[in-house]
Amino acid sequence: MAVTVPAVTVAAPQPLCTVDDPRLAELSGLVADGSGLWAMTDGGRRVEVHRLDHTTCAVTETRRADIDPFDAEDLARGRDGALWVADTGDNDRTRDSVAVVVLPKRGKGVLHRLTYPDGPHDAEALLVDAEQRPLLITKEIGNQAGIYRTDTAPEGAGPIPLTKVGTVSLPASDTEGGPLGGIGSRLVTGAAATPDGRLVALRTYTDAWLFPVVDGDVVAALRGEPIRVPLPGEPQGEAITFDEDGTLISGSETRGGVPGELRVVPGAAALVPVGASVVPASGTPTPEPEPAPTWLPAAVGGGVAVLALVVLMLAMTLRGRRR
Repeated sequence: MAVTVPAVTVAAPQPLCTVDDPRLAELSGLVADGSGLWAMTDGGRRVEVHRLDHTTCAVTETRRADIDPFDAEDLARGRDGALWVADTGDNDRTRDSVAVVVLPKRGKGVLHRLTYPDGPHDAEALLVDAEQRPLLITKEIGNQAGIYRTDTAPEGAGPIPLTKVGTVSLPASDTEGGPLGGIGSRLVTGAAATPDGRLVALRTYTDAWLFPVVDGDVVAALRGEPIRVPLPGEPQGEAITFDEDGTLISGSETRGGVPGELRVVPGAAALVPVGASVVPASGTPTPEPEPAPTWLPAAVGGGVAVLALVVLMLAMTLRGRRR
């Protein structure tokens, strides 16, 4: 019998350390591997991931691949311990293909190019399922996020076709923070899975949303009702991971003079009880919002969020007057 995930009280995030290394000023991806943290930025001319000291956020090791990414955005970990870099950013929706770069524990990085079935998308969130298939969750303004996956574990440089396997629409949130206010509270900026795979999380600029996974079916999990873990006050939160003990770790870029910081929510994974099943969201389905203007994603990606919001509000006002 399906078990609805109950409402719970969630502890506030606790500061862990400040990320002041300039190589991680645009921190966008995190992975815990049982013995430490790996982090990446969304800039640079080659793929780089950096191991961080758990207590000081100092860089202690760097792993590289001689691959020049277009816009690397997220970091995930495969079953074999390899690190997966999502080169999937596309603020202007102009890329013919995106990519994942797999960094094994030993040996050279491997590039897999991927193509969407329905045109370009911006994506900042990556998961790798139990069958070693990458799942991309798109960052959509005014639309549900799309879930795209390869049909099998990728092999070769590709391009390898992606299949749209679902959509996800996160609930509304009143958590404050991020660069975009209310709009940012529903944009998917990162993803993570617990080491045992029984839980996945999607994050926005303001919150993490936890989904129980049954029988390894991540797509079905994202159709269920999540538990919210508020992450207030992050200037531009894009990174998230789970430690071995179920601690949720989140991270933000340095923005507006506020340095990036790692914060923890101990025991976050335990908020979803063992054996909880996926329960589809109840009630009347929420219709998909009207598509946003084509220029708005690029404006957000370019960092002119305030201007975008003003123009959007003006457009809504004018539309109301015409009606």
